[in-house]
Amino acid sequence: MKEADKEGSLNSGTEESGNIKNIVPVMGEAEVKEGHKAGFVNIVGNPNVGKSTLMNDLVGERISIITQKAQTTRHRIMGIVNTPDYQIVYSDTPGVLKPKYKLQESMLEFSEGALTDADVLIYVTDVVEEPEKNKDFLDRVAKEDIPVLLVINKIDLLKGQDDLNQIVDKWHERLPKAEIFPTSALEHFNVENLKNRIVELLPVSAPFFGKDALTDKPARFFVTEIIREKLLLMYDKEIPYSTEVIVEKFDEKEGAIHIMAVIYVERDSQKGIIIGKGGEKIKRVGITSREDIEKFFGKKVYLELFVKVEKDWRNRENKLREFGYKE
Repeated sequence: MKEADKEGSLNSGTEESGNIKNIVPVMGEAEVKEGHKAGFVNIVGNPNVGKSTLMNDLVGERISIITQKAQTTRHRIMGIVNTPDYQIVYSDTPGVLKPKYKLQESMLEFSEGALTDADVLIYVTDVVEEPEKNKDFLDRVAKEDIPVLLVINKIDLLKGQDDLNQIVDKWHERLPKAEIFPTSALEHFNVENLKNRIVELLPVSAPFFGKDALTDKPARFFVTEIIREKLLLMYDKEIPYSTEVIVEKFDEKEGAIHIMAVIYVERDSQKGIIIGKGGEKIKRVGITSREDIEKFFGKKVYLELFVKVEKDWRNRENKLREFGYKE
């Protein structure tokens, strides 16, 4: 993973903007290879179909966290692939669902926004999902004029070719304009063919980000995601979904990074569960998070974790803005 700069950012040559398509190209025309391609390739679909696994495979880096639980991805996360000939800006998005609270409304806005600024749209499903799930969103995908690549993921779970043919026929009927790619992102099956087709579909353009950029997110964002991943893995039921992680201190020196992070929960009872008897559980979260953060940045990390209660934060507009879910 690329090392963070002194401001704690993996953001190279980008500008703040509400609409990523408005980012001004950062390279002069004389520096761009003739016929250079660049575009936004947005990945959408329902929860738990493997969008984040596919995104990481396409980018070649672990940009998005992955767990077996639904709603793992909460933000729209970009991963940028650069060669002398092209720049692909991938976006991983939250799974499409019917919102039960304001946080999920914001997550759905990230997914719906991905339909409006894509040059190529990747709709991910899997071998067990029915095409009519979240029908309204899929209807919007079917009406898109941009190229749509339908990825049928997890085909390694199928018994034979006949089963795959039936699934392909069913999805072709639902999205007749889409190109279909049966894939196993976990096994890296057919991902290279998908990537080659994406490059073919990219428009001729100067790059939107610096050619050394890997993502649009700052370094501390990936710290919060790593910690949140551990919460999803270590706690059951509603507990991990009621948490949010905020990095309050990211002090990077030549050989080490000192990080202070707060885990927010919604109720006092949840705080006790997160901490555990004698602090045993929160200590385990800290140890496993620190190990992954050190791998990510390639540096020694000193990590301090605190737990605070912010009642009903998932339904409070001011807290959602503070936590980065609303502009």
